[in-house]
Amino acid sequence: MVRCSNNLVGILNFVVFLLSIPILAGGIWLSQKGSTECERFLDKPVIALGVFLMVVAIAGLIGSCCRVTWLLWTYLFVMFLLILLVFCITVFAFVVTNKGAGEKVSGRGYKEYRLGDYSNWLQKRVNNGKNWNKIRSCLAESKVCSKLEAKLVDVPVNKFYDEHLTALQSGCCKPLEQCGFTYVSATHWNKTNGTHTNPDCQTWDNAKDKLCFDCQSCKAGLLDNVKSAWKKVAVVNIIFLVFLIIVYSVGCCALRNNRRDSSYSRTYGYKP
Repeated sequence: MVRCSNNLVGILNFVVFLLSIPILAGGIWLSQKGSTECERFLDKPVIALGVFLMVVAIAGLIGSCCRVTWLLWTYLFVMFLLILLVFCITVFAFVVTNKGAGEKVSGRGYKEYRLGDYSNWLQKRVNNGKNWNKIRSCLAESKVCSKLEAKLVDVPVNKFYDEHLTALQSGCCKPLEQCGFTYVSATHWNKTNGTHTNPDCQTWDNAKDKLCFDCQSCKAGLLDNVKSAWKKVAVVNIIFLVFLIIVYSVGCCALRNNRRDSSYSRTYGYKP
């Protein structure tokens, strides 16, 4: 039982060490090969995560396999903080994504999105001008609307209305239904005369670099994507949390074994 616990901690941390290598390599690749600011945005967090997992795994390996008690104490303390952090992030992700959904439009294959339907915390993030300018730049660089235009080139209006658009395509690449604009192409609509109560109708512009990227509907479409992504991340976090708790429990057992071995050594002059 003594060796089993220590060896199991070593095996689990060796697996974590192996996983940290591609994560670290991916972060370095993003920092070196990322062609746009959006691609390079995640390089530092990914590199930090890779280094953190590698250091923690090495500490766990040495602490358990070499019976270094103080290092195992440090490892377990860091693991406890990590479990607490992952738990808080998971709960937070569920809380801020519990509101908001697209609204089905009668006779259309797509939904439309309203910013006010989403949580206040998420709304504040996208309503911040500095944040949105970066996000807007990333949306333009991703060519989300250009790809839609290329896909639906020369498609008649009735076929366009049957399309199942993504949240970003619906919110950023076309005007709202209530604007009543005349369809020309997927990303080109002629404005109609009259007063429009929704400010998004005034914001719409046929210029390829403008379209509805500054519309509230575009921000809502982005938040719908964020909501879906965060829910998936939260599920992964739950699985990761269970794994961390198992590793932590085995690590506690290994620490108890180390302390018992030290007690035997002091008492009898040998390890059991």
